[in-house]
Amino acid sequence: MNSLYVQNLAENFAFLCFMVGMIFAWASLIFTENKWVLKIDNLCNICGTFTLVFLLTQRWITAGYFPISNLYESMLFLAWGLSFGALIIKKTLRTRLISAIVTPIVTSIIAFASLILPEEMQQPIPLIPALKSNWLLMHVSVMMVSYATLLIGCLFAIAFLIMSQGKDIVIQGGSLNQNIIKRNPKSIVVNFQSQENDEIETLIKVNENSFINEELETNKNLMNLLEGFDNISYRFIGLGFPFLTLGIISGAVWANQAWGSYWSWDPKETWALIAWLVFAVYLHTRITKSWQGKKPAYIATLGFFTVWICYLGVNFLGKGLHSYGWVL
Repeated sequence: MNSLYVQNLAENFAFLCFMVGMIFAWASLIFTENKWVLKIDNLCNICGTFTLVFLLTQRWITAGYFPISNLYESMLFLAWGLSFGALIIKKTLRTRLISAIVTPIVTSIIAFASLILPEEMQQPIPLIPALKSNWLLMHVSVMMVSYATLLIGCLFAIAFLIMSQGKDIVIQGGSLNQNIIKRNPKSIVVNFQSQENDEIETLIKVNENSFINEELETNKNLMNLLEGFDNISYRFIGLGFPFLTLGIISGAVWANQAWGSYWSWDPKETWALIAWLVFAVYLHTRITKSWQGKKPAYIATLGFFTVWICYLGVNFLGKGLHSYGWVL
């Protein structure tokens, strides 16, 4: 069977798995009592992840080198890293929002790689002389692992900001301050007094305690979820930062061997340094300043866009020493 046909078949199947998983992940947020919706979501994500493993392995065998030599291959590797990271998070933080957050990004990456990138990039071809080095596996794979872990951390930081929108959330000593988002019971009664209806006012006063208890229980669940998102964001960015550092260092050593210079201020190198500085600031504020909650989440959001510019944006904005990934 033609290897390119197998590749396209696996690629389409992976896209279908993540697309269906994304739909069921969103549906699980609506049909919270239906366990089958969540099971189908999990099954689709597992099948999609293993399909990407098969796709990368098949390409590795066909081409004879680890499949991270161009933008198409690296995007498949990034999609696998994101989906695999999401599966790990599901084991530690059991929430329906994980797939709803990560799966759309994975689906978009696979769609972009298969539909937007040129066909010649999707076909296995011999490595160009500049990439025939043992540093290819060391540098690019480490950078892609750093991108995947950093993007997951940033996604949960963005989700934290969206879910805490309109609430003055404060995390103190590793736990959310529950008093911050507690609603004042008196304000509920005042809102209904304007209707000049004594029966409604009496009804609210009678049910006031139960209503507040239900609201506080909802807020408590939300705060626990937000605390989990904040911790996961911190841990994944803390994990991705050393990989990013190692990737930049290995790239500099490889550049010195290939081009005779450790640093050339290539667009990819420049944006990698900018991304490194953004996440260095993030970790500095969390470790030394003890920032938690919204403030570091804003920095992580900036890091999210910085990583995408470093990884994908420079391939569209201008050529450089990394022009082997150019797609236009």
